[in-house]
Amino acid sequence: MFAIFRKELWSSFGNWSAWVVIGAFSLITTLFLFFFENDFNIFDIGQASLQSYFTLVPWLLMFIIPALSMRAFAEEQQTGTLNWLFSQPVSIPQLVTGKFFAVSAVGILCLIPSLVYFYTVYVLGVPAGNIDMGMTLGSYLGLIILIAAFSAVGVLASSLSQNQIMAYLLGVFMCFILYFGIEQLASYKLLGNADYLLQNVGFYQHFLGFTRGLIDFKDIAYFVLIIGLSLALSNYFITGKK
Repeated sequence: MFAIFRKELWSSFGNWSAWVVIGAFSLITTLFLFFFENDFNIFDIGQASLQSYFTLVPWLLMFIIPALSMRAFAEEQQTGTLNWLFSQPVSIPQLVTGKFFAVSAVGILCLIPSLVYFYTVYVLGVPAGNIDMGMTLGSYLGLIILIAAFSAVGVLASSLSQNQIMAYLLGVFMCFILYFGIEQLASYKLLGNADYLLQNVGFYQHFLGFTRGLIDFKDIAYFVLIIGLSLALSNYFITGKK
């Protein structure tokens, strides 16, 4: 697993794709938080809070994580190197897990530049340091877990696809449905009392608790279940290809 993890990280940073993703992610968040006139602009909100950042980032990750994960298996199959991987002394679960951790690691590195935003808000608070640390730390933990969930779903999409374009589109679609689509469907209140159950099937309600500084074991268990199920399905489909 660690050999696959190192190989994927070396490949991502060696061909500059990871650097481009991290740079683009940081540029977009900076523009939305400090320069563009919009609902996410920290200066327009007038509060010493990173809440707008934690609201914006999941939408960006929804498009960025599938771009990182689409290479996982779709590219290997497209270039014909998947059979070579099968011949190596690495089991398929190790192969899937190594690629999952590599995608998650790059996704988490995208959050590192946001420490500059944290410092800025911390200093600009009145008085300095007037920021809700519990909510901020909880939100960061929520983002890390959400990145892992998106990565697992993205790897699953890549294991289902024959080429990178289909893997990306399927990954974006699956992440969108799980994060926003199910929540939006539940908001129509078409199922009566069952709407609450439907809400808890999607990512949004479970991530929302973290953004409020509430770290609930049920939310963590939910994401662990989604990650485990996605990786198990990826393992099943890749085994079928072998």
